[in-house]
Amino acid sequence: MSSDANAPWLIAGLGNPGPGYAANRHNVGFMVVDLLAQRMGGGFKRHGKAQAQVVEGRVGPPGPGSRRVVLAKPMSYMNLSGGPVTALRDFYKVPTANIVAVHDELDIDFGVLRLKLGGGDNGHNGLKSMTKAMGSDYHRVRFGIGRPPGRMQVADFVLKDFSGAERKELDYFVDRAADAVEALVIEGLERAQSTYNS
Repeated sequence: MSSDANAPWLIAGLGNPGPGYAANRHNVGFMVVDLLAQRMGGGFKRHGKAQAQVVEGRVGPPGPGSRRVVLAKPMSYMNLSGGPVTALRDFYKVPTANIVAVHDELDIDFGVLRLKLGGGDNGHNGLKSMTKAMGSDYHRVRFGIGRPPGRMQVADFVLKDFSGAERKELDYFVDRAADAVEALVIEGLERAQSTYNS
């Protein structure tokens, strides 16, 4: 946990901007922060100092247990996510340990979640860009999308929309991922992992 209990948290959903990418597997991070924004009753607005859209609010029970949160969608394209996230970190004075990247993960089955602090980028261009910009000591909420079928290239797979079968369950899994982000912020990593790292 951050040493400063009053420091805000920055929740960066990773994805690509524009309607053509909105339903892609690679944009599941955007889907999760969109739901969190809905829960907080806020709409995304362009940030003046960073190439990103943000919503500011609080999560958790009213009173001293609640946490200040900035939800962010970098508008830079996935492979340049580090720039906007770092600019927001500096603007809001967020400790790196209070930054959460929500992203798609190929090495986990569809819908499975894994929460962790630090680690490698596993070939994910959004994480690669963030780690290059500010080191790897930030939290990750990894949303499983599974591996491409047959000989499909990874790049093609992540930029395709979820399948019809996946879409039937997607809302449930996005909802669960949003719950996991809130648990991480309010209860800390270990308790959130014990609940959501199924």
